[in-house]
Amino acid sequence: MAELAKGSKKLLNAWAFYDWANSVYPLVISSAIFPIFYESLFSDRDHYIAVFGMNLKNSALISFVTAAAFLMVALFSPLLSGIADYVGNKKSFMKFFCYTGALSCIGLNWFSLDNIYVGLFFYFFGLIGFWGSLVFYNSYLPDIAFNEQQDAVSAKGYSLGYIGSVILLIVNLAMVMMPDTFGITGNTKGEAAMKAMKYSFVMVGVWWIIFSQYTYYFLPKGNKNTDRKVTKAVVFNGFKELKKVWGLLEANIPLKRYLLSFFVYSMAVQTVMLIATYFGSQEIAWESASQSQTGLIICILLIQIIAVVGAILTSKASAKFGNIPTLIVINCFWVILCSAAYFIVTPNQFYIMAALVGLVMGGIQALSRSTYSKLLPETEDTASFFSFYDVTEKIGIVIGMCVYGAIDQITGSPRLAIVFLAVFFVIGVLLLNRVPKKENK
Repeated sequence: MAELAKGSKKLLNAWAFYDWANSVYPLVISSAIFPIFYESLFSDRDHYIAVFGMNLKNSALISFVTAAAFLMVALFSPLLSGIADYVGNKKSFMKFFCYTGALSCIGLNWFSLDNIYVGLFFYFFGLIGFWGSLVFYNSYLPDIAFNEQQDAVSAKGYSLGYIGSVILLIVNLAMVMMPDTFGITGNTKGEAAMKAMKYSFVMVGVWWIIFSQYTYYFLPKGNKNTDRKVTKAVVFNGFKELKKVWGLLEANIPLKRYLLSFFVYSMAVQTVMLIATYFGSQEIAWESASQSQTGLIICILLIQIIAVVGAILTSKASAKFGNIPTLIVINCFWVILCSAAYFIVTPNQFYIMAALVGLVMGGIQALSRSTYSKLLPETEDTASFFSFYDVTEKIGIVIGMCVYGAIDQITGSPRLAIVFLAVFFVIGVLLLNRVPKKENK
């Protein structure tokens, strides 16, 4: 079929629909079902496992593997995006990472402590696939939408992703809570629930592959430069672009200081999001394994719903008080939350904490990106600046997850690790205060 014109409604809808396809991964795999499944594997042992020649705590192990995956994405995405832009086959790259991630989700069906290396392999490449595909998905936005359309279509993608992922999570929650209703059996209810979780991993992979086809059918291949050959200069062009942005930051003090503060507090934000379920599973006094599984999934849904409200309230606050002052207040709120996490022990306390986290989680992410966008200089090369932003965020996640994993491993307590994350938010507040006052708008 002929390629759709830039800005056409059908093309914009097709692009946004990829969020519906892939957003089930971060919700079902990263945040909800997999962490509960992973913790359940250690229900009859002391949370430690001999792996890679060391005796590692399970939550520390998954933190280190997550950090390694983000480090790989941070290192390779500039290389691959530079090649894709030059050769004009970004859709092929996007498909490759999409299918890698989706098939890895299906592979988690075989995750067990007896096959720990195989399981970690699939977990690792699930992360690579999701975040790698996003690099190319996001880079399509200026290709398919005019400037005045980009905010709206981006918001539509977010909305579709939220709706789709919540629908599948609710189905998966029903499967875990009532496995017999879905024909899932086991010697015990717990065993049946574990089977239901494995089936959830397969459903995520199948959902991701099937619904992405609508996007691929309408998205253009690229810039049609199929006769271009990849040279050494092309391979490293992405890093050259990042180096160019780094040089431009020297002349833009407000942007440089803001980006440094974002780098620091983002370490903590993303780490909290990735380890919240592991913390809840290990440290909260649930009455039973069944209550733990159900309660944790409910908490994730609670965070998702309230995060939308939080993003709206944050937007209104920033319009009235300015971006930087609002970010400072949110970071201070995060300091209180991380400190309070040390003392929570009951399910009700955890539910309240989840609601408060949701209130500031969506807001700080949305406001951080829009603040960065406002501080950009007048330039047509926004892609390079946002590539720099994305790499900064991912390197921050690597550091945050490694710090959390190291403290968890050394002390044996995720409570101490969570409290330590408060330090990043305190530093973030101090750095935000250094952004010139005239930019605090």
